[in-house]
Amino acid sequence: MSDTKARLLLVDDEESFRTTLGKRLTERQYDVKSVGSGMEALDLLATTPIDVVILDIRMPGLSGIETLAEIRAKHLGVEVVLLTGHGDVPSAVEGMRLGAFDYLMKPYEIEGLLAKIEEAHAVKKEREERLRKAEERAQLDRLEKSMRF
Repeated sequence: MSDTKARLLLVDDEESFRTTLGKRLTERQYDVKSVGSGMEALDLLATTPIDVVILDIRMPGLSGIETLAEIRAKHLGVEVVLLTGHGDVPSAVEGMRLGAFDYLMKPYEIEGLLAKIEEAHAVKKEREERLRKAEERAQLDRLEKSMRF
């Protein structure tokens, strides 16, 4: 897999949807993992680097909104695109309030989803680059201060 392609996690309780979308994304050279629940997603995120999560909202157990809240609490750098077949205004508002990158309704055209994934990945990479540069500046400042005294 290319280093420039986003590492994706599909989270949806509909296995056929995960399988089909996973195949289509893999054909486009994405590194794709998939799980069927929010808890499985959190377990995987604890051990596996992921750039963008494609997250269903309505799932048994931990809902997509609850999963998003946990992802925000534990994995700030991961971007999340909510993709649901049962959308409503309250869940859309709550998802965006919690920091979802976007909120999409199924069915969603694959080309549009690919564009959203790329946008989310670009935002993540840009944020990581800004953090890296800030850390470099902080290290240079500390070095400069230590050389003055």
